[in-house]
Amino acid sequence: QVQLVESGGGLVQPGGSLRLSCTASGIIFSINTMGWYRQAPGSQRELVAGITSLGSTNYADSVKGRFTISRDNVNNKVYLQMNNLKPEDTAVYYCKVQHYWGQGTQVTVSS
Repeated sequence: QVQLVESGGGLVQPGGSLRLSCTASGIIFSINTMGWYRQAPGSQRELVAGITSLGSTNYADSVKGRFTISRDNVNNKVYLQMNNLKPEDTAVYYCKVQHYWGQGTQVTVSS
């Protein structure tokens, strides 16, 4: 049974930082591409960042230079470091592997 558990969301002021974590179980983590997605109210879920098993990364244009995805294959974790956060980054952030999703963690950027 595959489980993805996100943590690290919260309320932060514009310009602030947050680090999201996702812990995976039930899969061979090291061979899987992992992704972070987000969904804002009234919007479709979108890819924020992805990282392959070899560590290659890709980012949405809107977060390039501000967000960094990384992975820890020993502890089955994937991270999303988010810097210089903007109000438009407000969304529920989800971790994804294959067709499995986590429950999401809320990120709110507001003064």
